[in-house]
Amino acid sequence: MFGDFPVDNKIVLVTGGGSGIGLQLIRLASAKGAKIIIADLQLTPEAQHLVDTTETVIYQRCDVRNWDDLHALIQVSRDKWNDVPDVYIASAGIFEPKSASFWEDTESTRYATVDINVNHPIKFTRLAIRALLEENKKGVVCLVSSISGIGSSYSSPLYCASKHALWGFVKSMAPLAALEGVKVTSICPGLVPTPLWDTVPEFRQQYSVENFDHISAEEVAECMLSLIEEGKYPGGAVVEITTPGPNGRRVIPPWNVSPTKMYSARLLSDEIARNLVAPVQAVLKRERKMKL
Repeated sequence: MFGDFPVDNKIVLVTGGGSGIGLQLIRLASAKGAKIIIADLQLTPEAQHLVDTTETVIYQRCDVRNWDDLHALIQVSRDKWNDVPDVYIASAGIFEPKSASFWEDTESTRYATVDINVNHPIKFTRLAIRALLEENKKGVVCLVSSISGIGSSYSSPLYCASKHALWGFVKSMAPLAALEGVKVTSICPGLVPTPLWDTVPEFRQQYSVENFDHISAEEVAECMLSLIEEGKYPGGAVVEITTPGPNGRRVIPPWNVSPTKMYSARLLSDEIARNLVAPVQAVLKRERKMKL
């Protein structure tokens, strides 16, 4: 049995820790006495302030699509604290923007959504396993997924597929905790008001954001910390969180998953359906050859 794993005096490495859920997790872990490495392309003012005022929080610029950047994070930990991280959190992700969209299909070689949302957390996990085994240490990996990982989305199929991939991957890692002492877990939040919704404001209307309950980044981070620290969550555990309080959380079973409560009859309304598919229909209308 893996057991409890408190983060105090542990090294916690977080990709995408410059904002959103990752940043809130960093604040909680730092307050408990953890040493922190923030890996991100840039820092928000809030994250920068944390780095400037907290000796045990450091920043390393990282493009998670670049595997050399991911490799370098382990060495940063060795150089700073003469040890490898104990906790690895992959919170960097994108919500299928037009620049990396299945329907817009503007990329010439590969989908960035897949690179960031799938290849990065899987490779990150592999690096974590290797680093921990080399030092003969126990450790925890937590990947940020989404309720889209157990649902479907006609308007953002790449994002949905990427989160399904994480769900399958984490479930496949379940035996690793007992066999090698590395617990791999995942959190599946519902609608979280992160900077994403401000950077792509048209998403608010398309996804009818105001029609659904929100869960704060802080509450998601608290749930993640429980998932990391508490032994009651085994390797392979996937936890959904959609509303505040214990009733808004559930452990996702390996098979026969019932729909999340967040998907109610409101999702079936004509207005919400039109908003959801309108951008896709506009793209496909342009592609359809009109017969004279």
